[in-house]
Amino acid sequence: MAEPLAAQLRPKNLEEFVGQEHLVGEGKPLRNAIEQKHLFSFIFWGPPGVGKTTLAKIYARALDAQFFELSAVSAGKDEIRKIIKDDSSGQPKILFLDEIHRFNKAQQDFLLPYVESGELTLIGATTENPSFEVISALLSRCRVFVLNELSSDNMLSIINQAINSPSFAKEGVGGGMDQDAKDWLIAMANGDARQAITMLENTNRLYKTITLETLKQTLQSKHLRYDKKGEEHYNIISAFIKSMRASQSDAAIYYLARMVDSGEDPLFIARRMVVFASEDIGLAVPTALVVANAVFRACETIGYPECAINLAHGVAYLCQCKKNRSAYDALRAAQKDVKDFGNLPVPMNIRNAPTKLMKELGYGEGYEKYTEESLLPEDLKNKKYLK
Repeated sequence: MAEPLAAQLRPKNLEEFVGQEHLVGEGKPLRNAIEQKHLFSFIFWGPPGVGKTTLAKIYARALDAQFFELSAVSAGKDEIRKIIKDDSSGQPKILFLDEIHRFNKAQQDFLLPYVESGELTLIGATTENPSFEVISALLSRCRVFVLNELSSDNMLSIINQAINSPSFAKEGVGGGMDQDAKDWLIAMANGDARQAITMLENTNRLYKTITLETLKQTLQSKHLRYDKKGEEHYNIISAFIKSMRASQSDAAIYYLARMVDSGEDPLFIARRMVVFASEDIGLAVPTALVVANAVFRACETIGYPECAINLAHGVAYLCQCKKNRSAYDALRAAQKDVKDFGNLPVPMNIRNAPTKLMKELGYGEGYEKYTEESLLPEDLKNKKYLK
């Protein structure tokens, strides 16, 4: 079976590598480590298809180390034990653990002593924030390198390498790919080089020609990077809320569209809108909460795809409402006092007095329905929360 084009084109040294100039440019940390043959454990954190595996292999090759590659999805303690017992070469052992965030705490604890002792040099790769997914003891023994999404120029360079590769050249395919097709592929690949190369390979296999139309036929829908449990999920919902807060309808509807297109639960989105109506609009437009609840109910009743229209309607309305966080701020200030002062005694005149004994003790004595006297505990008398 022929090797996939992405594997055929994988760079073997830094001179062939495209992108991540902040790590591999002249005088940058990873280039320095490779040139100085400095052996240490580290974690690559970045989106798919930006060079994590490739850089790990370049690093291991430069340091003349044994390279063991495992996926945390399928590997476990037994696979690590086999690597530890492998004394065939006498070279340093580098373990590349892809998707390290999928290793549970027990598996990471098992790995830790081998990293501490230097028996294994660990290179982890993850698309998720390692500070959330990697145990602190292991993380403290690794340097974290952040890899960025590839730029349009980076992607164009990689696409040109692919279409001019021997696999394409012998079929006379690459030369016919015009700039519009390249621009479209760059946009669709979302900074993922592997995605772009795979798309080229599949289009070539299916149609024997690469044009804008054949690319579109091959890729029926854009590959969106959106993991409902991952960091990108929280980035998008954060951008969505902040756009509504800034009354930027266009931005809010764009981020809504991102979530809808990626299959986000509409009730999750609607719940955030209900919270937003009270937290950010509040007393400025009290009926915003009614509208947000109506959107939630519509999503609950109708579901996708039509409820996306209800969501957009609600988002546009909430964006245009005046904002007032006074109720929210009052709650947070009161909660702080509860934490700071503890359970302060309730004033006697507003205590419940259901029994004769309680009345004799003064519970409820002097209570006036419409008093202007502060009813807060004594230590907080006349404190103002709602401003």
